[in-house]
Amino acid sequence: PRMGAISKLASVFGVSVSEMVEDGNNPPKGAIFPTISPRATAPLLGRVHAGSAQEPEILEDEIELPHNVRTAHPNAYFLQVEGDCMDKVFSVGSDLVVSRKKQPRDNSIVMASVDGCDYIVRRLRMTANTMILSPESHNPEHEDIIIRRDSEHSLEIPGVITWYQAPRELE
Repeated sequence: PRMGAISKLASVFGVSVSEMVEDGNNPPKGAIFPTISPRATAPLLGRVHAGSAQEPEILEDEIELPHNVRTAHPNAYFLQVEGDCMDKVFSVGSDLVVSRKKQPRDNSIVMASVDGCDYIVRRLRMTANTMILSPESHNPEHEDIIIRRDSEHSLEIPGVITWYQAPRELE
């Protein structure tokens, strides 16, 4: 850069021009250096459908994720999304981090088991007597799954979606 630009930069950062241009191994006073977080992974256990409910496909793989996500959810695992029922939130093929420990709340995105066998990813809406699994899709064919307290249907929530990342290969 030209000396005028260096002078302006030195002024902005509160250092002398000589500190900006000298070639040495001593960093300027107060310099901040980026830190590299440790590598973290979580197991990819399968694919879960965000559309019609079905058994998840079991996979065995490890996927990298940010260290702070792994630290916050040490027992979490990945599931990969199939189907378009949540495509307003994440795309098909996205990797979802599912926390086994986090308690579902109203408005959480959850992995749910309907009647003990079918798994689905949906937004959970809760009232005093009703649990609603709502799609967030561009496809109008997807409908809410409504389970009332006095219903013969059961709802188990084995995990809450706490983080996701886009598909590893975008086309």
